[in-house]
Amino acid sequence: MIIENSASSSNKKLLGFDVKTLTTNCRAINVFKAIFAVLPIALALPVDALQVKVTPINPKLGDTLSVEINLDNPENGTNPTVASGKNTYPAFEIAPNQYRAFVPTTPLETAGNRTLRIAGDGQVQNLAVNVLNRKFPVQRITLPPGKAGVDATEYELKRVAAFKALQTPEKYWNGVFLKPNAGRMSTNYGVRRYYNGTFAKDYYHRGLDYAGATGSPVIAPADGRVALVGRVSQGFRIHGNVVGIDHGQGVTSIFMHLSRINVKEGDFVKAGQLIGAVGSTGAATGPHLHWGLYVNGQSIDPKPWQTKVVN
Repeated sequence: MIIENSASSSNKKLLGFDVKTLTTNCRAINVFKAIFAVLPIALALPVDALQVKVTPINPKLGDTLSVEINLDNPENGTNPTVASGKNTYPAFEIAPNQYRAFVPTTPLETAGNRTLRIAGDGQVQNLAVNVLNRKFPVQRITLPPGKAGVDATEYELKRVAAFKALQTPEKYWNGVFLKPNAGRMSTNYGVRRYYNGTFAKDYYHRGLDYAGATGSPVIAPADGRVALVGRVSQGFRIHGNVVGIDHGQGVTSIFMHLSRINVKEGDFVKAGQLIGAVGSTGAATGPHLHWGLYVNGQSIDPKPWQTKVVN
């Protein structure tokens, strides 16, 4: 009854043509229409100006996240950045108004959703990325006397850390990365290890091992500049005779346990060029090549780089 009466009263007002009220309402409605007609365009501008693409679509631990960013109006030549957790990664220009940043993932991280914070063109965009879990095998290693318990020298650690931290703006590599040695792969990326019965906490195998014969050639998997050459005689106890190649834009390769080194620091090498030979120097149980591929200082799985072109 109350609802019906209220409706009747409303109808009477409407049928009485309260012109003043009706005119005022119409004007207000037209103003709101004008505002909302403009809003979709204004709200769409940031989305159009900052376009982001993340690959691979279904990444797993150990993969490299490639974050491509298109900017309509780059500000004062300032490149965009991508942040994940406490780390911020630079984005480098790969085409006019197009930038790309690499975000590494490792076996020591927790799988699941993570937020990428992309900043550029005076805008900030947050993207949720789900990194899938991945099981890594466990391996037991017995080091012979003289090899077990060997610590790296301070000089060795500083040189290697400085090398892995390189973020050269130029991109040197082109196409897929080649296999650096013809030997069979003896140890995959990400393997967890026990050394002489003790589990190596916070350790995972940071690269691929190739069981090549002593003296067999080691080649550069991609173009780059030799940024590290170290020898046992200089204090490289763990790495042994080592070569490091800077491929540019935060991507570096390291080659360990070499018996011979055929390049010097500063050399620019091409994919397939001889850089050294397989050996067993440093902390090695036998002749093999250890190849580690690093992105922004973190060891990532090299295999996807051997099968898919990252331009």
